[in-house]
Amino acid sequence: MDMKSFKKSGHFPSLLSAFLYFDVSFMIWVLCGALSLYITKDFGLTDTQKATMVAIPTLGGSIFRIPMGVLADRIGSRKAGIIGMILTIIPLAWGWLGGTSLSQVQALGFLLGIAGASFAVSLSLASRWYPPQYQGLAMGIAGAGNSGTALATFFGPQLAATMGWHNVFGLCIIPLLLVLIVYVFMAKDSPNQPAPKNFKDYMSAFKNIDTWWFSAFYAITFGGFVGFSNYFSIFFYDVYGDKTVADGLSRVQIGYLVTITVIAGSLFRPIGGYIADKIGGMRFMLVLYSVVTICAFLVSTMPSSFMIMLLITSVMMACLGMGNGSIFQLVPQRFPKEIGLVTGIVGAVGGFGGFFLPNNILGPLKQATGSHVTGFIVIASIVLVMTLVFYVVTRGWRKAWAASGSGVNY
Repeated sequence: MDMKSFKKSGHFPSLLSAFLYFDVSFMIWVLCGALSLYITKDFGLTDTQKATMVAIPTLGGSIFRIPMGVLADRIGSRKAGIIGMILTIIPLAWGWLGGTSLSQVQALGFLLGIAGASFAVSLSLASRWYPPQYQGLAMGIAGAGNSGTALATFFGPQLAATMGWHNVFGLCIIPLLLVLIVYVFMAKDSPNQPAPKNFKDYMSAFKNIDTWWFSAFYAITFGGFVGFSNYFSIFFYDVYGDKTVADGLSRVQIGYLVTITVIAGSLFRPIGGYIADKIGGMRFMLVLYSVVTICAFLVSTMPSSFMIMLLITSVMMACLGMGNGSIFQLVPQRFPKEIGLVTGIVGAVGGFGGFFLPNNILGPLKQATGSHVTGFIVIASIVLVMTLVFYVVTRGWRKAWAASGSGVNY
């Protein structure tokens, strides 16, 4: 791919702004998961309560993504992003100055979903600046902002150990304000921004079956990525923490392990978009789903070495990250005029996947069985079924889209 041509085809300052907004927002969105070992210690939670606590921000992100997507389509991604960042200050200040009960942590965690809703805004900002042949790469670069989760899991436990988890929330206001300033001066809406539609027109996207297929497929990739990002601290500490085995890992060391898995998922997202541009998102997704299925079954064997577990989970997260990039190589081709809304819908359902994974599978099954084995067998089985469904559905897509003569790889 000619990178000079790629840069000239769009607006790089806006692409960079989309990445930074996504990055700092994802760092904030997963704070409850990154700080979970310290928050749960203060409140003495059960396995199910732990899973629910780290999953609630994901639920909030899912709910806020659709209105933020509509807002991006109505007033432009630039203004919508500014509004989103200003509102995100509220739960951060609450976590810093309050958060003294579990109900408060759950409430502010839900409001952190405003940061998670950045997905619908930043991806629409980036997408509208680039032509179809560069959608995978552009969306991958903007979407690589989910690397902010790595910042949270790496620095969060260290800061919490020295200054307390409440102050970590307050400290996060600083980078948020810095990104807000950069965004105000650098982000620019594309001249290809379509005119605002009537709300009735937006509803047509809800009636299109392809919207819901994309949503289901993204619930696996993005739902898996964000769900594991939030839950892996609890998972690794349960299995390899210093409270369970001799010479076990400390909370800070667990944070390092989780960071490695998150980096794998984040950095490989643009690679997934790039490969999808080259060979087609549908073909690539079949490979990725298959590898994720195998990895989830391998995790269920619970290897005694945390290094082996780290390798398996990192490969799995890398495939989930590339899957996120691959799916959003396809979405703008199918819905070029409703990208903000459809991104919001698909992202919302993906977020529900991230809420469902720890809250309804991993946490409850761990509490019921005393082990994480059953949970990962269930997850592997779900991905296996979705792989077969994806193959059947995309056979029809491939024929129909190829007939359009767009020249884009599907």
